Amino acid sequence: MPTVADIQKKRLTLHHYLLLGALMIVTAAVILLLMGRNPICTCGNVRLWVGDTNSSDNSQHIADWYTLSHIIHGFLFYGLLWLVARKRPIGQRLLGAILIEAAWEIFENTQMVIDRYREATIALGYVGDSVLNSVSDILFMVLGFFFAARAPIWLTIVLAIIFELLAGWVIRDNLTLNIVMLLFPLDAIKVWQGGL
Repeated sequence: MPTVADIQKKRLTLHHYLLLGALMIVTAAVILLLMGRNPICTCGNVRLWVGDTNSSDNSQHIADWYTLSHIIHGFLFYGLLWLVARKRPIGQRLLGAILIEAAWEIFENTQMVIDRYREATIALGYVGDSVLNSVSDILFMVLGFFFAARAPIWLTIVLAIIFELLAGWVIRDNLTLNIVMLLFPLDAIKVWQGGL
């Protein structure tokens, strides 16, 4: 029978961490379902991409313009966890990133935050994310995390800037504006985002 010292000497492989990460994502999905979130769009279908942020399909399918923000989350979480826990295996840092993103997806879909989006941003008809969209957002964060782990820092930064500028140009919203409008709403930004 292995001793505690024997077990501690064995390191988990990336495969183990990915399995644990998948369990964390499933747990987040179950929590979202228990919160009353719709599993998929109430329209009854699943789409790969929704480009119209002003439609009821936004945040209900696999990907939309806000997917770029979740990829950037992965870049940021990789960088942050590298700074504070670089001696930890990348699998442990990945689990930390999944935990943060899953917690955000759960918090983002509370009535308090949904109401805040409606009040402070241009998302007047926002009803929260479907579980499919939340799980997809977490998976896109994982994609961003692994990209940042492999790519040169300069490329990750350039790509994040491109994503922010592209989303800002196309939908007049992005991760930076989203944070500003949730924390410190500015009428000038809200008017610009509304195209007025």
